[in-house]
Amino acid sequence: MQFRQQALTKLQSPEELDLPVRFARPQGRLVLAVTVAVMAAASGWAVTGSVASTVSAPAVLTHGEGSYILQSPAAGQVTAVLAKEGERLPADSPVLKVRTADGETVVRTVAAGRITALAAALGQIIATGANVAAVEKVAGADDPLYATVYVPAENAASIPENAAVDLTVQTVPAQEYGVLRGHVKSVDRTAQSAQQISAFLGDSGLGEQFTEHGRPVAVLVRLDRSASTKSGYRWSSADGPPYRLSSLTMATGAIRLADQRPVDWLLP
Repeated sequence: MQFRQQALTKLQSPEELDLPVRFARPQGRLVLAVTVAVMAAASGWAVTGSVASTVSAPAVLTHGEGSYILQSPAAGQVTAVLAKEGERLPADSPVLKVRTADGETVVRTVAAGRITALAAALGQIIATGANVAAVEKVAGADDPLYATVYVPAENAASIPENAAVDLTVQTVPAQEYGVLRGHVKSVDRTAQSAQQISAFLGDSGLGEQFTEHGRPVAVLVRLDRSASTKSGYRWSSADGPPYRLSSLTMATGAIRLADQRPVDWLLP
């Protein structure tokens, strides 16, 4: 009898048309509205927003024209060392005297600069073309420093003109004095060999170090000047270190690349 009664009830209202239809709960409509709003905001950000990125690479502080390696034009024995490390000399200044089979030869500077290293000692026998000194091309004590950052070649094209650069200097505790500020001055679009880097820095060891993972591109960075710091340059801290910087100091440079729109990542 129970099933019979249910069947009769079903026949009287087979589709339950007398009941109101509920399409969605109020909570469901709220979730849907929030989802649509988030998707709209994300789409707008993907088109109009931008994402900043940086590339980090080893760097060295130098003067603008770099250095050069002075080589002996003749083989023989060093009879006199006429220059000292750290000494600033004009062009064509005597550095060494070498006794050869044909007499005595004087090794002279090619361009004005400061002797950063002497590789020959009194009494030493040297061959023709031997490296005897490294000379940094600097005319005066007030010549500004630059930073040369050796970035991977694949990142060179994405470095914009005048890009901001933060330099963590090896001899300056970053936790205490912050990072050195600068901006990109120029980007060498040709990857450099170890020999080219060594010739510019006057140090064959640095040439090998910077090309250990491939031939990099040299990015010249102009350091921001500041009259209120002891170093003469601008730092992320107010005062920076209480001493001046010297050339050929190692650092790590973080270069800000061109901003990208997120939608560009989805486009071929």
